[in-house]
Amino acid sequence: MEMEAAEFLRTRRDRIAPGQVGLAGGGRRRVPGLRREEVAMLAGISVEYYSRMERGDLDGVSLEVLDALARALRLDEAETDHLHDLARTAGPLPRWRQPQERTVRPSLQRFLDSVTETPMWVRDRRLDFVTANPMGRALFASMLDDPVSRGNTARFTFLNPASREFFPDWEDSADGVVATMRTYLGQNPQDKRLSDLIDELVARSEAFRRRWVEHNVRHHRTGIKRMHHPVVGDLELTYEAMDFPANPDWFLFALTAEPDSPTEQRLRALVGR
Repeated sequence: MEMEAAEFLRTRRDRIAPGQVGLAGGGRRRVPGLRREEVAMLAGISVEYYSRMERGDLDGVSLEVLDALARALRLDEAETDHLHDLARTAGPLPRWRQPQERTVRPSLQRFLDSVTETPMWVRDRRLDFVTANPMGRALFASMLDDPVSRGNTARFTFLNPASREFFPDWEDSADGVVATMRTYLGQNPQDKRLSDLIDELVARSEAFRRRWVEHNVRHHRTGIKRMHHPVVGDLELTYEAMDFPANPDWFLFALTAEPDSPTEQRLRALVGR
C-alpha cells in the first residue's frame, strides 16, 4: 500500500493553492499546489519526515502527526479516516481471510419483506447485491437482470450504457462509486475480490480509470439519489446507510420518498399498490 499512500498524499497536496492556507504564491512553482516543505511547515514536522511519508512510508506515524497532516492538507472526514486506514495497514498485517459467503438469515429476509413502503436492499464491500425486499428488487431490476453487471453496482455504472439513463446524475454517481471503492480498499487492502474488481474496471472502463487515479474517497452514509426507472419514470429518493454488526461486510440501504410526492406515488405503482 506504499504507492497508495504516496499517491493519496501527493494528490491532496497538489490540489491546495498556497493562498488557501495563507502562504504567498509568488515566483515560479514547479508543482500545481503546495511544496513538500510547505506541507511540513503547516503540519509542524520536518521536511525529511514528511518526504518519507509521501514516499508511502506511514509505518509508525503517530495519530497526532496524522491529524496534524490532515489539518495541513485540509482533509475532510472521509479523507482523514482514509489517511488513518493507510497508516494502520502500513505495518505488518495479520492474516486476513476473505469474508465467507453467508446465507441470508430468514429473520433478516422477513424483516426486509415486512417493509412494504420503502425500497430496502443489502450489498457488500465489493458493491455486490446480497438481498432486498420486493420494492428494492423492483427498483434495481435493471441492474439485477443485467448479465454484465451480475448484480454489482460498479459494473452496472461503468460497463452498462443504460446506467447513464438510470442515474440522471451519472457523473456524481460514478464519482461516488469509485470513491467508495477506494475507501473500502484502504480499510481492507488484502480484499482480493475487491482488488480483482478494480483491476477489471481499470482495464475495461476509461471513465473508471480516470477517476481511480484521482484517489478520492467518500463516506456513503446518506444523501439524495435521483433515478429514472424504465417503468415508472423519474424518482428522487433519500437514502440512509446502516451497518450490520453481525456481518461487517454488509450494508443495508433504505430509500425513502417525501410523503405525498410524485416519487411516493411512482414507488407504489412499481409494485402495483
